[in-house]
Amino acid sequence: MKKLVFVLFALQSIFTNAQDVGMIKGKVIDAKTREALPFVNILVVGTENGGMTDDSGEFTIKNAPLGYQQVRASFIGYKTVTSSDYLITKEKIPFITIEMTEDATQLAEVEVKTKLFKKTLESPVSLQSLGVAEIERNPGGNRDVLRVIQSFPGVASNPGFRNDIIIRGGATSENKFYVDGIEVPVINHFQTQGATGGPVGIMNTDLIRKVDFYSSAFPSNRGNTLSSIIEFTQKTGNPDRLNVRATLGTSDAGLTLDGPIGENTTYIVSFRQSYLKFLFKLIKLPFLPTYNDFQFNVKTKLSDKSELSFIGLGAIDDFEINKDVNDGVTDEEQRKANQYILNTVPVNGQWNYTVGVNYKRFGENSTQQFVFSRNEWKNFATKYFMNDESTQDNLLLDYNSKEVENKFRFENTFKKGKHTLNLGLNLELANYTNDTFQKIVNTQNVAERNFYSEVDFFKYGLFGQYSTSLFNNKLGLSLGFRFDGIDYNSEMKNLFNQFSPRIATTYNFNDKWSWNSSLAIYKQLPSYTILGFRDNNNELVNKRGLKYIESQHAVSGLEFRPDNLTKLTVEGFYKKYNDYPFSVRDQISLANLGADFGVVGNEEVVSNSTGRAYGFEILAQKKSYKGLYGIAAYTFVRSEFKNSVGNYIPSTWDNRHLLTITAGKKLAKNWEIGTKFRLVGGRPYTPYDYDASSVITNYNVSNGGILDFSRLNSERFGTYTQLDFRVDKTWFLKKLSINLFLDVQNVYASTADRQLFLLPQEDANGVRLTDPNDPSKYLLEEVGDSSGRAIPRIGVIVDF
Repeated sequence: MKKLVFVLFALQSIFTNAQDVGMIKGKVIDAKTREALPFVNILVVGTENGGMTDDSGEFTIKNAPLGYQQVRASFIGYKTVTSSDYLITKEKIPFITIEMTEDATQLAEVEVKTKLFKKTLESPVSLQSLGVAEIERNPGGNRDVLRVIQSFPGVASNPGFRNDIIIRGGATSENKFYVDGIEVPVINHFQTQGATGGPVGIMNTDLIRKVDFYSSAFPSNRGNTLSSIIEFTQKTGNPDRLNVRATLGTSDAGLTLDGPIGENTTYIVSFRQSYLKFLFKLIKLPFLPTYNDFQFNVKTKLSDKSELSFIGLGAIDDFEINKDVNDGVTDEEQRKANQYILNTVPVNGQWNYTVGVNYKRFGENSTQQFVFSRNEWKNFATKYFMNDESTQDNLLLDYNSKEVENKFRFENTFKKGKHTLNLGLNLELANYTNDTFQKIVNTQNVAERNFYSEVDFFKYGLFGQYSTSLFNNKLGLSLGFRFDGIDYNSEMKNLFNQFSPRIATTYNFNDKWSWNSSLAIYKQLPSYTILGFRDNNNELVNKRGLKYIESQHAVSGLEFRPDNLTKLTVEGFYKKYNDYPFSVRDQISLANLGADFGVVGNEEVVSNSTGRAYGFEILAQKKSYKGLYGIAAYTFVRSEFKNSVGNYIPSTWDNRHLLTITAGKKLAKNWEIGTKFRLVGGRPYTPYDYDASSVITNYNVSNGGILDFSRLNSERFGTYTQLDFRVDKTWFLKKLSINLFLDVQNVYASTADRQLFLLPQEDANGVRLTDPNDPSKYLLEEVGDSSGRAIPRIGVIVDF
């Protein structure tokens, strides 16, 4: 690290910053009429630099500071608007379109306060927003927005390299993701099917403008979720000229292009390719991943009253095992750990894409939105005993599945004065195929799962939400509902069985203090792996009695904003789960699954599991003040589900204590430093059934310890802490800008507890040893598994 900092200072002496100002262009329009607004005051936030729009609503600021900046628009009779972050270099001139909304309370004077924290009538609680600058500079985030979200209150994550998002004690399958209003089911490379976690996010930060994160109080036009909604808003292409961004990091390289296509159309497109396979082979790791992804959006203005956007993203992932990993390895503990991974991890891969079209039409008092999208997700995996493919008798797993969805959503939003009404419907045609051969240990005996399934689904829904403010804007009120259905069985066909009402309120005591609350019932469809599972008799056994999963939310809290840059909140929450799928084979709730790779839900279940999660959150956040910014969040959470005998026990996501402190400072000469401290309470785990694990026929199928679900989550790992650090240096040259960064995860190499591996003991020739007292069993030994290394990442971003 010292050497890199020295190099950064050396480069600083080579490059000179002659004129550290740039230019911003943009246009201001009325959000309702879409007409240009002249004579609007424009100011770069935090400076005295600005200007005014001309007769056509356009503006130019020629003395804007370089780097990420925001602009503020203010005008009599309209609400003051602060833009998202935009990057300004000597060569890159951003074009910012600002939409302003009329405000009858500001007819006499202009309200010039900069509102940097988002809050809506529909979601007054449990809503956080991230700008692109916060995402790019987050220590330990490695420019992956899903890792950055882990800084927010109520968000837990497993120590290690996965992007599992655990919201207020909810499973990783309970999150939904939207990009420019279009649902994206696969958000991670190598994503766990039936959940949402994975090691690397698909979303390229270079295309993200901002992210809105909801951990409750979901708007009614966003359905089929229990714990969170994460909304990505993408950048739009520059209408004046071509921009290029090239990135090079320790794991991948990427290229992003944006610019105009004709007078009224812009585009932005990116490609990324990893080279982890070569690095992992070089440093002798037992698995060799490769991922590639693409992302684009095209936006066109059809007329002053209508616009069309077309988005797409996707990925191709391959995962191999490194059979030569132990060549030359002298450390016996490392050799055994490598061998365990080789024995258990399958060769697998997946590819996916989502494409969508969003058409908006703006009327005098309403906006119509027509959204069409399609997504596909292909998964395949194979595993042979001891990785010996010479005979089919060694085949343990041969899995192929595909999920295809074609969706349509219509929304009509009416706005008049203080009243807003959103009404809409959604329709969906889906297809799921699954071809599975798998040997499994079933109640301590080996069995085979062998079936082919292809099922078509028709889904439908209705939703509405009304919002208004009362008593001179002291009280904000929002009422919403959803009805959802699917033609899977008689229970799910009936819309009224999936009725999801909600109410949100906010009361403003004054301009600094407010009380916010939300009550709601949310419904989520079980995964396709559950809906499409067939037994060996080719019967859809889950069709009988399967229900939507239900979660009832109650959230309330106090919010204090002492100034425009500071926010402090305290929220209490309670979630009640009903009708969660319960495994017939293992006698556990599927709410405990999803923390590793593979497939969740490819088995027989019943909809009778219940659970609860409750706790409180404290958040203190400071936006940039004289270059200093930070966020501190503490959450106490309990997550419990009933076991097979009806007693509440901790779920897998019962971390109890979560603490994250993130801070950064912008220094002179375009240096920036940041640090993040994270404390995650130890989560529960299930110990092994050592007797069942040692049986040779069982072990040769499981290739690892068999969990004793009669002692479900009876043990707990220790508390984990981690410190991350990041330093950035940017040079703004005449024709390009260069950002060089060092991002170090786990600076002091903290070790996270993990469950031990179980391996058969071997003699000097590598032959597995059997128990002399029972030749049907192996002699097993425990091999330690812990993660405790600092992970430095070096990268460079070039804009030209």
